Amino acid sequence: MRLNTALVRGVAVALLSGVALSACSSIPFVGGKDRKTQRVDVQQGIGVNGYLWRASLDTLSFMPLANADPWGGVINYDWYINPQTPNERFKATVFILDTRLRADALNVTVTKEVKGADGQWTGAPVAAQTEADLENAILTRARQLNLANAG
Repeated sequence: MRLNTALVRGVAVALLSGVALSACSSIPFVGGKDRKTQRVDVQQGIGVNGYLWRASLDTLSFMPLANADPWGGVINYDWYINPQTPNERFKATVFILDTRLRADALNVTVTKEVKGADGQWTGAPVAAQTEADLENAILTRARQLNLANAG
């Protein structure tokens, strides 16, 4: 069996980078007055609240996922067309703004387009309550995940 050398090198570089980065947590912070007590703060895991992140993915799983940035806290969904209303489509973006499970740590924006008689999609207003309803659904799911994890 022949191994792909580029793949092997890539894995080796990734492992060595991880080892090098893990050593950074013990390096003193150079910019402060007391170098012995100040340390570099290395954050582990994603940069946002994990329950909000998972709840967002769960709640909007019916929409096609365009891209997601767990460190920046942005999830972009691509156009979704409901089979019952084929002349309108929606896309959404979820912003997770904090590492804490809080209502103000979440923002959902929705874009709507309708298909005209000429077959072209044009922008349309989104119902005022749509974004708030999605945020509430995500928050409810995040609380359920948090409770399930606690006990």
